[in-house]
Amino acid sequence: METILIFFAITGAITWLTILLLPWRPWGTREVLDASSPSADEDLSDITVLIPARNEADMLQAILPALNQQGSGLNIIIVDDQSIDGTSEAARGAGGANLHIVRGKAPPAGWSGKLWALEQGRGHLSTSLVLLLDADIEPLPGIIAELRKTMREKNVHLISLMAVLRMETFWERLLMPAFIYFFKLLYPFHLSNSSSSRVAAAAGGCILLETRVLDEIGGFNSLRGALIDDCALAKKVKSRGYRTWMGLSHSVRSLRPYNTMRAIWNMVARTAFTQLRYSKPLLILCTVIMLASFGMPGIGLLLSPFSVKLLSAFCLVSMVLTYLPTLKFYRMSVWWAFAMPLISSLYLAMTWTSAINHWRGQTSQWKGRTYTGL
Repeated sequence: METILIFFAITGAITWLTILLLPWRPWGTREVLDASSPSADEDLSDITVLIPARNEADMLQAILPALNQQGSGLNIIIVDDQSIDGTSEAARGAGGANLHIVRGKAPPAGWSGKLWALEQGRGHLSTSLVLLLDADIEPLPGIIAELRKTMREKNVHLISLMAVLRMETFWERLLMPAFIYFFKLLYPFHLSNSSSSRVAAAAGGCILLETRVLDEIGGFNSLRGALIDDCALAKKVKSRGYRTWMGLSHSVRSLRPYNTMRAIWNMVARTAFTQLRYSKPLLILCTVIMLASFGMPGIGLLLSPFSVKLLSAFCLVSMVLTYLPTLKFYRMSVWWAFAMPLISSLYLAMTWTSAINHWRGQTSQWKGRTYTGL
């Protein structure tokens, strides 16, 4: 038993020491983009906002007015993905003069619903830039113009922002900041923003890219089986030698509520095992690292020998310190950092749920659709 404790304590300490010494600081929040000087007179006629929408009537009534405040000439295409809640009617009531609604068809075999909807909308693009926007993402005034400006200044061909997730209920406050924290550890923004194609990341809720680049990679057909389609898109773009950039932002926010732990659990479990490439060895490795780095340190402080306590204390301090920048960015209390052992245990359990669902043949569910074998 003592040997096992020492093993986990050493593994956790090595993991945290490595994370702290990485020059790109994956736990930091330095990659940020917010709207600076919003102007309703900004000419956005070279941009088309492409929104896949399946039963999103309520969301679109909030999103479309926000888009209409971004500037003049902004084109909007909504692909109504076989909604039954009056999505098209709600869009027409809230949309502007440049709104075009596409009636979506059922996805063919091998396609996810979102990507098939986007591909149908792609056939109606006529502008040089396309903004892929989820139906629950509200852009604050000026951010679309800021995205275009930053794309040109940084000379990148795809730019993406991680939206502020809703953090109102207890479960959202407990788990949503950590969702972004773990995402940044898995896909370090600094590496993703480099010219290397080894790491590529994007946040699917808000992606601006050049239409010609999208065409060059074969459109969404080249991604049609991807459940983590945002990162797959970024990887395709970088594999062609193009540059991407992504960052955090206060200027785009998700309105999607996750009021219960079950709702968050199901959201994470849809793709968690996909992140591990459906690999059992990676799942075991992930489990060992998560237990050693996040789970065991709290227990280790209560147990002997002294060396275990000392290493466990180092792990706990590292855990708290690296989570603080994320909490600070989202204006959350620092006390949430001390719940990280519980938070990480829940995320690990969600990952195992994802794996078990995959082994049962149920890869992903969303909006009444079940995707298997993607």
